[in-house]
Amino acid sequence: MTLPIGTTAPDFEAETTEGKIKFHDWIGNSWALLFSHPKDFTPVCTTELGALARLKPEFDKRGVKLMGLSVDPVDRHAKWSDDIKETQGAAPNFPMIADTDYNVSKLYGMLPAAISGDPLVRTAADNQTVRNVFVIGPDKKIKLVLVYPMTTGRNFQEILRVIDSLQLTAKHRVATPADWSQGDDVIIAGSVSNDEAKTIYPQGWKEPKPYIRIVPQPK
Repeated sequence: MTLPIGTTAPDFEAETTEGKIKFHDWIGNSWALLFSHPKDFTPVCTTELGALARLKPEFDKRGVKLMGLSVDPVDRHAKWSDDIKETQGAAPNFPMIADTDYNVSKLYGMLPAAISGDPLVRTAADNQTVRNVFVIGPDKKIKLVLVYPMTTGRNFQEILRVIDSLQLTAKHRVATPADWSQGDDVIIAGSVSNDEAKTIYPQGWKEPKPYIRIVPQPK
């Protein structure tokens, strides 16, 4: 089972393309995006890693660290990186976990606990549940979980949009409506009473129904 939102992201030590890391220490006081791939040299994941490398400045602006994962070893990650740069125009500029013992995949519910053996003999289809995205806050809590099929590439613009919402709603007592994007109106959280809301929003709010209180996005 995938880890539920609001639980503490499991800590772990792992070998990566940038050396050994301890996950919680690596996150520090930042946000983190942990995203996984079933195997190196797979076509959809090749496009995803290139896209994410090109978008890294956008994640940097938001204080979000990036960490990839595949069950293949570090030397294969390095060779795959060359292919990604050649075909996508950008190589991964963030660490990639070599989860050869399946430890992280199991901790995060992406592979069954009984899995064992040489990762190089497993196919992408064997590892197809390893297609997840986890957004983790500075408090080390899981804020978002997405699970993608092997045939559908991830939409990183949507992931950036969700991170914008998560960071906004962590700072202000608001929620974001359907299809919200940066700068759009937001909804006053249900935990805020009308008396509190009058103090926070003295200019008032739009109220199509008593449970829908709409205000401009807080600065």
